[in-house]
Amino acid sequence: MKPIVAIIGRPNVGKSTFFNRVTQTRDALVEDFPGVTRDRIYGDAQWNQIDFTLVDTGGFTETADDFAPQIRFQVQQAMEDADLILFMLDGKEGISPFDQDIFQMLRETAKPVMTAVNKIDGMEQETRLHDFYSLGIDPPYPVSAEHGYGIHDLLDGVTAHLAQALAPLKAASQEDVISIAVVGRPNVGKSSLINTILGKDRHLVSDRPGTTRDAVDSDYLREGRRYRFIDTAGIRRKGKVRQRLEKFSVIKALRSLDRCDVALIVLDANAGISDQDINIAGYAYDRGCGCIFLLNKWDLVEKDSNTAKIFQDKVRESAKFLNFAPVMTISALTGIRIHKIFDWVNTVHGQFTRRINTGQLNKTFEDATRKNEPSLFRGKRLKFYYATQVSAKPPTFVCFVNYPDAVHFSYKRYLMNQIRKGTGLDKTPIRLIFRKRTGRLTKHKT
Repeated sequence: MKPIVAIIGRPNVGKSTFFNRVTQTRDALVEDFPGVTRDRIYGDAQWNQIDFTLVDTGGFTETADDFAPQIRFQVQQAMEDADLILFMLDGKEGISPFDQDIFQMLRETAKPVMTAVNKIDGMEQETRLHDFYSLGIDPPYPVSAEHGYGIHDLLDGVTAHLAQALAPLKAASQEDVISIAVVGRPNVGKSSLINTILGKDRHLVSDRPGTTRDAVDSDYLREGRRYRFIDTAGIRRKGKVRQRLEKFSVIKALRSLDRCDVALIVLDANAGISDQDINIAGYAYDRGCGCIFLLNKWDLVEKDSNTAKIFQDKVRESAKFLNFAPVMTISALTGIRIHKIFDWVNTVHGQFTRRINTGQLNKTFEDATRKNEPSLFRGKRLKFYYATQVSAKPPTFVCFVNYPDAVHFSYKRYLMNQIRKGTGLDKTPIRLIFRKRTGRLTKHKT
């Protein structure tokens, strides 16, 4: 794993702005009021040819906020995981009692600590640093996360420390990691599910909908395989997404689907299947993810020997476009069938990344067109010349045909069903593109 640098400090000192600048992303939400970041946010960064992971944390505070104790726990967990701690202070506001409390906590850790005073926009403002020496800290780095002043010097110091103090760590290849996005409506148990899998409270859990705002990554090793779980904010119906901050959260949840291999679509079995559940499944379908439906809170459902089949059939009937996706019942609270999720993830991922031999693929097409001949177009028979797979994730096939625009939708569906049957790709989305020997593409996916 890459070395980890955790940013800690009280609310609104600019940790998320610094995180976004260094990672060159907008992964951390930024607003003008404190308390926006609640969970830890991880991002990849590189400086001086050294790769490291930067961690943004919630503001450390003693306020009456319902989430304050959980945020403090997250900060402490980040410090435990970190190889280097970056203590960030506010150069405009000066020292606060919270800064002193944090510094006392840092004195008790064996982890190396560096200090940055943010909101110093130029050399003429560096006189503000003098007040911070009363904390008994090493000379701090003056920086402006918003404008970039002093960032290069700070990163030089960070990477110099990492190069000197840490043994070379080989970053794991992305191809070795199965990325899993956990999506669903608010309060269906997404964070609880990940916490149960990881065996620790790495994600905030509350009965209040909307607790998770950012998409949060957690790596997990199981039986020699690496998995990356992406917890996401609950996706509400558009009409209920009013606050600007929550709109950002929903957008980030949807973007998480763009970078995952498999989407775990979590439903609240006790509350029943809603139209919004199906809408969320549609988002995953549109992005070509491998999908697994998880009927959570199964321990609360009154059931008999046929209840599970009834629920599974209802999901498949409501989301016919994902009729290839496995459906399973679980309980994140009690752990029911949690371990079986990995069996399905491995199966779906295996098909999602599979490449089919060209000979086998063309044999499937030949058998399919012989059993069910395509229709005529302007008095001429449609002719399928040959097919080949052009990519995986999901499996994507190009078939050369004399009149690609004339292939009827029902026949496209027939051919894709034959591909599934002939190649064993029955648990993954596939894409089928019809191409004239010269001409543009006509695409269809399922």
